[in-house]
Amino acid sequence: ERIVLSTEPVQRARPPVERRIETPLEPVAEIYQALVTGTRDYVHKNGFQKVVVGLSGGIDSSLTAVIAADALGPENVVGVSMPSRFSSPGSLEDARTLAENLGIELLVIPIEPAFQAMLQMLAGPFEGTPFGLAEENLQARIRGNILMALANKFGYLVLTTGNKSEMATGYATLYGDMAGGFAVLKDVLKTTVYALARYRNACGPRPVIPESVLTKEPSAELRPNQRDTDSLPPYPVLDPILKAYVEEDRSFEEIVGLGFDPETVRRVILMVDRSEYKRRQAPPGVKITPRAFGKDRRLPIANRYRMV
Repeated sequence: ERIVLSTEPVQRARPPVERRIETPLEPVAEIYQALVTGTRDYVHKNGFQKVVVGLSGGIDSSLTAVIAADALGPENVVGVSMPSRFSSPGSLEDARTLAENLGIELLVIPIEPAFQAMLQMLAGPFEGTPFGLAEENLQARIRGNILMALANKFGYLVLTTGNKSEMATGYATLYGDMAGGFAVLKDVLKTTVYALARYRNACGPRPVIPESVLTKEPSAELRPNQRDTDSLPPYPVLDPILKAYVEEDRSFEEIVGLGFDPETVRRVILMVDRSEYKRRQAPPGVKITPRAFGKDRRLPIANRYRMV
């Protein structure tokens, strides 16, 4: 009763569809492609055509610009060099060389006039106090204002250049280098930034990121002879601790058990916990690790955590 017979000819079977199986990418290549794809999708899906990136001559801004150029095309990336009295000639040259290698537009806007004006405005309240963090952060915030002004004027999206190591420890300036619409390297630890830069340099016919960018000691260049290690442990020490604490949710005792100095671990954990308020105000970025800041990991901003 349930069988229906038909004299109609059976439709000819279609030939099998040939499917190409891609060779799995190496981890560094996979991360790089994820960053390029994520940046392209975010920019285009939010209605932007061009992006603007502050170029300090350092590794983070260099890699951000390269990813942006690969994602959007060099004609859609504007680099901005904003030197100060503390910027080294080498950093300025590295920014120029990178822009030339990528074929992107480069604007050079010195911040010294604005910095002097701000110091003069604050001369009364600041009288009798030494040059310190407030003056350092003023420079970063002036740069943030310049980038946002260009974005407002020409319809660009500002790409911030901070990495996960900086976001984790709070080694960033609110409304300064954190000001922008998308954080390309937000989930990329500093040591991975170097690996990505070397990978990208090996991909083309010639390196795009100058070798001096890869070899010089990291510095924010906000005061004379400043180095990242003045405020942070060396990145080969810092990043494994951050990975254990942030991405693997290991305790203080477990991290020390991995062979790290207890005082260094305690210091890093405190920096991470105390910097939550900064991360809440950071722009979104590409997620490449099992646990990124944001929905994956949030702490109360107002807390009285104490290490035991």
